[in-house]
Amino acid sequence: MISIEEALKIVNEQDIERTVKEVSLEDAQGFWLAEEITSPFDLPSFDNSAMDGYAVSGISDEYEIVGEIPAGSTADHTLQPGEAMRIFTGAKVPQNTTAVVMQEKTSVEDNTLYVDEAISKGQHIRPRGKELALDQTVFTAGHFISPATVGLIGSLGKSRVQVYKKPEIRIISTGDELVPPGSPKSEGEIYESNSFALSAALDRYGFSCEESKHIKDSFSAIKGGIADFLDHSDVLLLSGGISVGDYDYVKQALEENGVSELFYKVFQKPGKPLYFGRRDDTFVFALPGNPASSLTCFYIHVLPLLQKLSGAANTGLQRVRIPIDHNYDYRSDRPVFLKASIEGQTVSILNRQSSSMIHSMAMGNALAFLDGPQTVQKGDMVECIVI
Repeated sequence: MISIEEALKIVNEQDIERTVKEVSLEDAQGFWLAEEITSPFDLPSFDNSAMDGYAVSGISDEYEIVGEIPAGSTADHTLQPGEAMRIFTGAKVPQNTTAVVMQEKTSVEDNTLYVDEAISKGQHIRPRGKELALDQTVFTAGHFISPATVGLIGSLGKSRVQVYKKPEIRIISTGDELVPPGSPKSEGEIYESNSFALSAALDRYGFSCEESKHIKDSFSAIKGGIADFLDHSDVLLLSGGISVGDYDYVKQALEENGVSELFYKVFQKPGKPLYFGRRDDTFVFALPGNPASSLTCFYIHVLPLLQKLSGAANTGLQRVRIPIDHNYDYRSDRPVFLKASIEGQTVSILNRQSSSMIHSMAMGNALAFLDGPQTVQKGDMVECIVI
């Protein structure tokens, strides 16, 4: 059995080969950049008005209005002292412009503009290059493409970008006791939910499950199912059958399919019987069958690998330190990820912490981490993983 830190180190230090592909800007959101993006021009590329109003030359309280400049106009204009031009947000300001006066602070009679506020030089003008300079590095490879990233890349005139291809992921759930949701079940059977939860978790963080199947507790069936998915996957996730019961065949089936064990069992709660292995360029996680254990292992151990394979510069979920809003006594010797809820500026440890119970995880939004037995007092800072 290894520590959480050792397990994460093994995952993070895996040698991988990433594949780069080109996508349209419309399809880029959710990928990680595989190229450096530099600005091909100053942004903005010309001095422009920050609002609707009047471009004025000189500082005065009245000006002669000599024209109008709509947004998008490419014409060059020059103001003489004492002159003003009507201007709209984003329009290029004329030469010799002292400031832009917002229209709410003005009045007009015939062709004379009257200004109702003191003018300061440069007010309401967005100068050329204020946001980005020519050849400035905007993004480096490994940057996550958010909606704002898409917007900025588009503003630089790029319609296509190089990104890292995401891994192909497949899921196998195992167990004689499991039946699919929507089917009748008998006494002693339970509905299979882990594959749905894992698929949803993949989707939540920008990945997808290419294929999922359930296999009964038969060694030959599990071995065959693993063999089929290994040949077509970058990452294979298995749920259940990895403990030490008489019908837990997954570990042996992986070995007989040529998967090399990288670690098995992690000193943590929940999720101790976690397996991580590799065959060539395909990675395998065998997750515990208990629902809370399965998702916890996904959040802590699986997701960083998926992000690494996808080119992420930074992996793992956001961690914050936040005060707990009640006393909590923890007595197990293993480090623990507790289902929790962050509300406002504090965190609460929820009830129903058993690894078989997913209700509290569904009601929460965080995992509170305690590194061993301890009594936490109300107001103490607790490390939380935001999920």
